[in-house]
Amino acid sequence: MNQEFLATQFEADRAHLTRVAYRMLGSLPEAEDAVQESWLRLSRDGAEGVANLTGWLTTVVARISLDMLRKRKSRREEPQDPKAPELAGPPPDRERELADSVGVALLVVLQALEPAERIAFVLHDMFDLPFDEIAPILGRSTVATRQLASRARRRIQGEPREEARAERAVIDAFLLAAREGNFEGLLAVLDPQAVMRSDETAIRFGGPRQLSGSAAVAKAFQGRAQAARSILVDGAPAVLVAPNGHLLLVLGVTFRNGKIVAIEAIADPDRLAQFAFSLPAD
Repeated sequence: MNQEFLATQFEADRAHLTRVAYRMLGSLPEAEDAVQESWLRLSRDGAEGVANLTGWLTTVVARISLDMLRKRKSRREEPQDPKAPELAGPPPDRERELADSVGVALLVVLQALEPAERIAFVLHDMFDLPFDEIAPILGRSTVATRQLASRARRRIQGEPREEARAERAVIDAFLLAAREGNFEGLLAVLDPQAVMRSDETAIRFGGPRQLSGSAAVAKAFQGRAQAARSILVDGAPAVLVAPNGHLLLVLGVTFRNGKIVAIEAIADPDRLAQFAFSLPAD
């Protein structure tokens, strides 16, 4: 295959390859680096004997992404600077579209998986690659690769507490009222004695040290929470704030008599790293 043909075919696959890498890496710059590296390998080695170039490129991008994840893991996969999304302004349209297409909560949950789990789940569950094609990428047997994807699936879905569904409905009503600027709607789901506290990291990012009373808490959230989503944290309903899929903070929520009585803004990276995130059941 000549270089012109390879370049044409590669450009036709670039968007697909970027989607694959983005779901694995959760970062558009890193995804683009992985895709560019796949082109360098293709242009250097050629593709003689390759019947399915898209499949071959997908495999190469997956291998590169796995290497990047393992390197990231070896230096401890720290959350990105939580303030960065705000300081940088609105995310680029392309990255925002990618994050929206995956779901910011799912991106955060994926980033909590082990690298091999992430690769197995993304390639099989999101891109329908068979396990016998994923196994060589991971250096595992087909059976072991299937188990990795199954374990990732269980971690993503989580095991919610029995009362989680009712509590999630309250959180969803709270977030909807906040986004719409509905002060009365906020008061309806807040206990009159509701309080809000922030850890030291969240305070540095502009969070209140402490608010007391439902009116004060409602006013703090009125017209906000555009980047907030429901999530399960250690099996309990909570609020995830992750602009563009980059974890900023978690709002831990305490309930009393079916209403929100306390909200804790948690942004400290060490505390966030200890949480088990999972997606609420639809």
